[in-house]
Amino acid sequence: MSSNSPKPNNRTILLFFFFFISLIFPFFLPVFVNSSRTLSLHKSKLRFDDGQNLTFLWPLPSQFTSGNQTLTVDPNLSFVFSGNGGRSSYIVEEAFQRYKNIIFKYSSKVSKSGVVYDLQKLNVIVHSDNDELQLGVDESYSLLVAKNYEHSIIGEITIEANSVYGALRGLETLSQLCVFDYGAKTVLVFKAPWFIQDKPRFEFRGLSLDTSRHYYPVDVIKQVIESMSYAKLNVFHWHILDEESFPLEVPRYPNLWRGAYTKWERYTVEDAQEIVSFAKMRGINVMAEVDVPGHAESWGKGYPDLWPSSSCTEPLDVSKNFTFDVISGILADMREIFPFKLFHLGGDEVNTDCWNSTPHVKQWLQDHNMTTKDAYQYFVLRAQEIALSHNWTPVNWEETFNAFPSKLNPQTVVHNWLGPGVCPKAVAKGFRCIFSNQGVWYLDHLDVPWDDVYFAEPLEGIKDASEQQLVLGGEVCMWSETADPSNAQQTIWPRAAAAAERLWSNRDATSATDTNSSTLNRLEYFRCLLTRRGIPAAPVRNHYGRSPPTGPGSCYVQ
Repeated sequence: MSSNSPKPNNRTILLFFFFFISLIFPFFLPVFVNSSRTLSLHKSKLRFDDGQNLTFLWPLPSQFTSGNQTLTVDPNLSFVFSGNGGRSSYIVEEAFQRYKNIIFKYSSKVSKSGVVYDLQKLNVIVHSDNDELQLGVDESYSLLVAKNYEHSIIGEITIEANSVYGALRGLETLSQLCVFDYGAKTVLVFKAPWFIQDKPRFEFRGLSLDTSRHYYPVDVIKQVIESMSYAKLNVFHWHILDEESFPLEVPRYPNLWRGAYTKWERYTVEDAQEIVSFAKMRGINVMAEVDVPGHAESWGKGYPDLWPSSSCTEPLDVSKNFTFDVISGILADMREIFPFKLFHLGGDEVNTDCWNSTPHVKQWLQDHNMTTKDAYQYFVLRAQEIALSHNWTPVNWEETFNAFPSKLNPQTVVHNWLGPGVCPKAVAKGFRCIFSNQGVWYLDHLDVPWDDVYFAEPLEGIKDASEQQLVLGGEVCMWSETADPSNAQQTIWPRAAAAAERLWSNRDATSATDTNSSTLNRLEYFRCLLTRRGIPAAPVRNHYGRSPPTGPGSCYVQ
């Protein structure tokens, strides 16, 4: 489930760090901490007006140490890229500019005359030039933030990673360490020197967005993806189409997007490619979903033959080869857009009653000696074969596993949603699993408080270590029956961040029950970080998700 940390060599920052410690250890021995659970997790109520406390990190890193210095950061911070990752350097270079704009948003864009800044250069060392983004890519990194002493050979800020995507995670952590001081009008790093070694707990850390129940313009989708990177989420599950609308262009079957609400609420192939490219630059995979055989009424608006009849508009017609020709065409076109190896085939909430009441389908069932349950299985397995033929690994909602586990392709990833206890059953049979228990991780359930989201555990009920490895991770789901671009981000954040830390950080470090004095304060700070970055995150302690504040007060205590 986790990645390896960057491999040490005689030039790694780890050795630099120990050299640095040997120089200044006598001065900082009392203030160093060695536990991943000690970062500002004070028992007493935290004071947000005290700059020394503004070093909250979300999600919590695996291992870190800090000191008691306050360092200034040069607004002309220089960037040096080295290592073997030259071919993939463009990803880090673009990210550096993004984060530089975030870090220095409120400060002067140029160095002040005569001022010597403590931190003037960022060194990024990447060991691999492979920029392919797939499940399990190495996202580990090390981050050192330290003043350049006269006799020290250490650079001011150094990020080291095996891949560019680990470097991106390090840049996000660095950006959270940087705080703008309004009095001095300078960016500061408190509690330096920092040394962080970090890696994710799970390889799949997802957020789904439903763009069928309501249409989301491309720029809104990009903002959602951008905000995901702030919480180190790495899979955008794009529930593009459903029974209500079919907004995506499919060149092989150009009438399909007649199922869109209007001609202005559509995604071209170029739109989808732009979203995938935008996500890749932030280390986020895009997993597309085509939900079959149910949830597909909108398909028939362009091709009525996909409906069993005018009164039976879903599930899709199981009796016609044309149905599977269309599915194959959709997947063939989408394979040219979505490089991520996982592809979601849905398979949930399939009511097959009208198959039995449609004469030609009923006759087909009799000819093939099938019940409607058999036909449901036949449809799911044939769709899986199509996905596999396009070199995709099929993901299916849990109903398929619940109905016919022994028939599913062994590569199937089971996506839990109905309730607890499914992942333990799935991994016991050798399947991989994604955790999305609707009772805690469905964001449209507005009555689920942040702490219920936070303490939901994907490995609950799984004791065997080999079976735990089969849990890829989890995903929070943003269904859009009652959400659209006007309120989606307030519904997603900050509760999605609670799940993000569960999926990234060490389990032991996130199992404390003293939430009011530790995790809650960090989450409130992260929520305000999101709002400062232009993400309209709702108050943390509201009774219902996306509710506005109940009265005046600081962002940090709502």
